[in-house]
Amino acid sequence: MTTFAHPATPHGVFDHRMAVFDTDAEFLTAALPFLTEGLTAPGEPAPVAITTPARLALLRDTFGDAVGYVPHTDWYTGSAPNAIAQGAGYLAEHAGPGGRVHLLMEPDWTGRAGSSARERTEWIRYESLANLLFAPLATTALCVYDTRLAAPEVITQARRTHPDTGGYEDPYLLTAELDAVPLPEAPADAEPLPVDAVAAWAGARGLAAADAELFAAAVGEAAHSLGPHRAEVRVWGDAPACVAELRVPGHLDDPLAGFVPPPGGLRPEPGQGLWFARQVCAYVDVRGGTGPAATTAVRVQYGR
Repeated sequence: MTTFAHPATPHGVFDHRMAVFDTDAEFLTAALPFLTEGLTAPGEPAPVAITTPARLALLRDTFGDAVGYVPHTDWYTGSAPNAIAQGAGYLAEHAGPGGRVHLLMEPDWTGRAGSSARERTEWIRYESLANLLFAPLATTALCVYDTRLAAPEVITQARRTHPDTGGYEDPYLLTAELDAVPLPEAPADAEPLPVDAVAAWAGARGLAAADAELFAAAVGEAAHSLGPHRAEVRVWGDAPACVAELRVPGHLDDPLAGFVPPPGGLRPEPGQGLWFARQVCAYVDVRGGTGPAATTAVRVQYGR
């Protein structure tokens, strides 16, 4: 298996900011100047606010139709990788030259993003990797955190992912820390299975035929992304949380694996490797060992 070094991080002008508040008045204190900055920025389309319907109404009272408004339940509709695809697609279609646009952004902490410790960790990973993924772009993002909705540990961790907080940490180091947490052991009844038998197995464990085929395709894309070595595959679980774990020799040292949008379109398509798997599955976890006998494990879980 190929060993990947850290890719060179482009030195762009992505401006990734954070604001924390616990009242609507404090929210407006942060949001109004930010959106006004976007309205007066040369070469930019109108700024966009992605937040709760109640906060959108507050902003509309000031800006009327001059600003774009998106309920955050329409933007954050799935996993953190889905949010990356949503953001990349929006910038490609609507941003000004070089990705120029101001985006005020707030995940739905009463929904999936705040539903479990695992989901909260995935969102912190997303916030950290955004600094690398969008580095080449002239996008300005203000991530707003309401202490009444976001858990205290989320806000503490989020300060490590925004360069303007004073607590910012290198995304490579932060994601390495997240990936150092071992995955739960596979259950004793996990069974070895060829990749081409995954669809039939998943169907027998309760996934509908279309879902079983999609899960099998994700496992196949993950296997293809891991290089020429034939992956050892074990499967376990029942619908909807069918799980496959692939292991190959070597060390995958790239925290952006499967997060970088593919050229030519953002919709999941065959041939996209880990991007495809991350888009169609609830979770894709990558763990790489160290040393000459290292192995890389990729664990793919279809549903939550």
